Amino acid sequence: MADGPHERAKRLGHRVDAPVPVSTYRLQLTEDFTFADAAARLDYFADLGVSHLYLSPILTAAPGSTHFYDVVDHTRIAQVLGGEEGLRELSWKAGERGIGLIADLVPNHMAVPTPVYHNRALWSVLAEGVDSPYAHWFDVDWSSGEPVLMPVLGQRLGSILSSEELQLDRMVVPGFEDAGEVPVLRYYDHVFPVKEGTENLPMATLVDEQNYRLAYWRVGNEELNYRRFFDVGSLVAVRVEDADVFDQTHRVIVDLVRDGTLDGLRIDHPDGLADPAGYIERLSEATDGAWIVVEKILEDDEHLPTSWKTAGTTGYDAAWRVGALLRDPAGAAPLAGTLYRLTGDALGSLPELIQDAKREIVKESLSSEVHRLANLAHQICVADVRLRDHTWRALYDCIRRMLVAFNRYRAYVVPGVPPKPMSLEAIDVAAAKARELLDPERYETLDVVVDLLKGQEVGSAGQTQDATRAELITRFQQACGAVMAKGVEDTAYYRWTHLLPLCEVGSPASKFALPPASFHAWAWEQQHTYPHAMTTLTTHDTKRSEDVRARLGVLSEMPDEWDTLMGQLHAAVSDRVPAQLDGRTENLWWQTLVGTSDEEGMLEWDRLSGYLTKAMRESKTHTTWTSIDEEYETAVQDFARQAHADEEVRALVTAWHHDTSEGVRAAVLGLKLVQLTMPGVPDVYQGNECLSPSLVDPDNRRPVDYDRREAALARLLKGGKPRNLSEEKLMVTARALRIRRDHRDAFIGDSAGYQALASSSGHAVVFARTVGDRPEVVTVATRVALELERLGGWADATVQLPEGTWTDVLGKASFEGGTVPLSALLRHHPVALLERAK
Repeated sequence: MADGPHERAKRLGHRVDAPVPVSTYRLQLTEDFTFADAAARLDYFADLGVSHLYLSPILTAAPGSTHFYDVVDHTRIAQVLGGEEGLRELSWKAGERGIGLIADLVPNHMAVPTPVYHNRALWSVLAEGVDSPYAHWFDVDWSSGEPVLMPVLGQRLGSILSSEELQLDRMVVPGFEDAGEVPVLRYYDHVFPVKEGTENLPMATLVDEQNYRLAYWRVGNEELNYRRFFDVGSLVAVRVEDADVFDQTHRVIVDLVRDGTLDGLRIDHPDGLADPAGYIERLSEATDGAWIVVEKILEDDEHLPTSWKTAGTTGYDAAWRVGALLRDPAGAAPLAGTLYRLTGDALGSLPELIQDAKREIVKESLSSEVHRLANLAHQICVADVRLRDHTWRALYDCIRRMLVAFNRYRAYVVPGVPPKPMSLEAIDVAAAKARELLDPERYETLDVVVDLLKGQEVGSAGQTQDATRAELITRFQQACGAVMAKGVEDTAYYRWTHLLPLCEVGSPASKFALPPASFHAWAWEQQHTYPHAMTTLTTHDTKRSEDVRARLGVLSEMPDEWDTLMGQLHAAVSDRVPAQLDGRTENLWWQTLVGTSDEEGMLEWDRLSGYLTKAMRESKTHTTWTSIDEEYETAVQDFARQAHADEEVRALVTAWHHDTSEGVRAAVLGLKLVQLTMPGVPDVYQGNECLSPSLVDPDNRRPVDYDRREAALARLLKGGKPRNLSEEKLMVTARALRIRRDHRDAFIGDSAGYQALASSSGHAVVFARTVGDRPEVVTVATRVALELERLGGWADATVQLPEGTWTDVLGKASFEGGTVPLSALLRHHPVALLERAK
C-alpha cells in the first residue's frame, strides 16, 4: 500500500507542510555576485520558471574566499555577500515573485585561515591549547600530548629559525580587541598567538613552548594530529556530533530556516561526519522537518539508507544515469581500443588503476590518518592481554589494506548500535579483498581488525565498547571517504581517459551505458523512495559541465571515426609531440579540446591551460601539487598550446563538429529535458540553462552573462524561435521548468507518479509524469541520434501516448492519444514535452 502524505513526509524527514522546491537554480555567490546582485536578477529567474534559488554557502568565510566552503564564523552571514540584512532582503523580494531560498551548509569543517585569527575558535585553541573552551570543537588528538600541528613553514623549522624569518610583534588582534595589544608571532602573512609569559624567551624556546607546533608544510601528511577535510590541511574538521558544538555552529542557519528566510538546506559532504544519520536527524528536528538533501556519493548500485531523515541526495546518482542512458554501448570497446593504442600495455585495467591510486593516497597524502588508526588499534590490543601479540605493524598493514579494498565511502557503523546487514556486508567484502593481498601470517590480525570495525566482541570476554574502540570505528569510516575521494575521484579518474564523461564525480566509470529499461526501473524506484531528492547535471564539483559531457558522449556513437580523427590530429602536430607526453594525457587533451569547442571556435587557451595543469597534477603520474615537475608540465603545455593554435587541428575539429552536430543537439537537449522531468527536484547550475562549456573549478565558477540570457529568454517568451543550440536549450529549460510549476502535482507531492511509455524504437526514451494514475506530462527524448540518422531516421517507429489530446510545448503541435509516429512527434526538435490539453 502506498504511503499517505503524512507517512511519506515522516519517512523522508520533512513535515507534511514543509516547503519542497519544484526546482532549484544554483547560484555561486562571491564578492562580485552578492545577495543584491541575485535580487537584481529575480525577474529573470521567475521568467525562467524556477521555484527556489539554491545559494552556495552564506556564512562568513576566510578572507578572499571565492567559494565560501572555508567557513571561519558560524555566527555571521558573510558581510561581503551583504550580511544578514542583504539575505533577508533577497528572501523578501524573491518571495514576492513566488521564489524561495535554499542554502548550502558546510558542517564538516572550518578554515585554517591566514592569519588564523579570522577563525576565533581556532585562535583560542592555539592560544590556550587543551584549556580553550573550543578545544573540543576540533578533532585534535589531544591524547598524544602533542601541541596542535601547524604545517605552514616553507622550510624546515631549523632553517626558518636560522634565517630569522619568525618575528615577535605586538598588535590588537581583530576579534579579540578587549585584550588590547598582545604579543604575536609572525611568519610572513601568518600570525599566531603567543602563550602568556613566553614572549621574552629566546625565539627557539618561545616556539617550543606554544600550544601549537610550527612545522614545515610537508610534515602535515605524515604527522598531522587533527582531522582535516580529505588531505586539505587548511580545512580543520569540526566535531558537530557534540551537542553544544552543533548548537553553536548551527544556531544562525537553523533560525533562518525556522523563520522562513530559508526553505531548506543542502548538506556538504556528510560522510566526513562522525555519524551522518545522527547529524541529519538532529538537523531535521532543529529545523522542524525542513527539506534537506545531502551530498552523498553512492557507489554504483549502492542505495541511500531510507532511515535517514533526508529528502535524498544532491543528484550525482541521477546525473551519471542520465548521461549513460544517452550513450551508445557499442562504442565502449572501440574507444577502449583507441586508449590502448595510445598508451600501450602499461595502462592496466580500471580496477587495477583504482587500487593503485588508492594505495598511493593511503601511503602518501593520508598517511597521518592511517597511522592514527593503527595507533588506536594498537592501544586496544596492548590493553587486552588476549590481543597483545598483534603488533602495531601488523595492525597497520591490515588497516591499510582495508582502506584500499573498501569500495564505498563508508559502512555506517555507529559505535554502540548493532550494525545493519548492509554495513556488515560492506566490511566483509573489503576484508575478503584485503585478505587476498596479505601474508597469511596477517590473517588473524585482519580478523581482529574486522571485528573491531564492526563493534563486535573481540579479545577478552565482553569487550565490545570503550572510547578507543568507538573512536576507531568512527575514524576508520571517516578515512574511507577520504581515500575514496582522493584515490578515485581525484586521482584514478584523471588517469582513466577511456571516455572522460565516465570519470565524473559520483559516476561509476565501469558503467559505460545504461539501457532505457534500466533507467526506467531506477526512476520508478526513486519516485517511490526519494521522490524529493535533488537531480543535477552540473555542479561546482563536476569535472566538466553537462554540455561538455554531452558533446563527448557522442564519441560513443562514432568511435571508429573518432579513432581516425585522433590519428589525424596526432599526425598534424607529430613534430611537436614531446617525448614526455604519455598516451592517456594525450587522450585527455584531445577529448577536452573537442568537448569544449564547437563549430564556432575553441575555448580560450587560458581556461584550457588552467584545466590541463590541474588534470596533470591530480593524476599524480608525472607531477603533483606537492612535487611539481616543471619540465614535464612545460612540455605538455607547450604542445597543447601549439595544437590549440594550429590551423590544421582547428579545421579537423571544426569538421568533426559539423559531422556530429545533430548528435550533439539531441544529446544536449535530451540530457537536459530528462533531468528536468524525471523524479526528483531538478537543479539548474548557474548559466547552464544555455550552452555553457566549462571545466573543473575554478573554471565552472566564472561569472554568468545574465544580460545575454535575459534578452534571449524575453525574445523566446514572446514567440521568437531559437537562433542556435544555446537558445534552443534555454527554450527547453524554461518550458520544462514552467511545466513543472504549472503541473506541480505531477512532479512534487504525494500524488505524483512516474510511468514508462512504450515505444517501438530503442532510440526513444519516453515517460509520463502522473497525478495518481492519470498521465499529465509526457517526455520524449532521442538517444544515440547519429546511429538513428545512419539507419535512415525514425521511419515507421512509433510511441504509444496515453488517451486524450496532447500539446507539445516545444514544437506546438497537438496529438491524439494512441499510436503516434515519432517522425511527426519529433519533427522540429529531437525532444518533445507534451502536456495534456485542458
